[in-house]
Amino acid sequence: MEEFSDFRAPLYEVKANLFKGLAHPVRIRVLELLSAAPEVSVTELLAATGLEASHLSQHLAVLRRYHLVKGERRALQMFYTLAYPQVAELLSVARLLLKEILHTTREQLESSETALPAATTASTR
Repeated sequence: MEEFSDFRAPLYEVKANLFKGLAHPVRIRVLELLSAAPEVSVTELLAATGLEASHLSQHLAVLRRYHLVKGERRALQMFYTLAYPQVAELLSVARLLLKEILHTTREQLESSETALPAATTASTR
């Protein structure tokens, strides 16, 4: 299992392992939910994600393994928090980057669509 336990690994490998922990839409959704509140119960996570308990449990285990979340049992309920506030910052930066990529892609598509008729007209002369 690849984790952060090998402290001799190059930093780029450690970073890649961090992103493996993020590499599923459900885990991103869970982290977004945890970013929006100080703590979230498993019951609330189940309701918000619509997952079965066993599937949510597997994703939470991955997030714990990669040190992205912390869990605390109180009575019969588990509560989760982000392990580090930088996880929320990372999600925010990713959101901004994606918006910029989508904006640039849209501009490129619009520009290629307006250039296409002009190029077609020029080639038919």
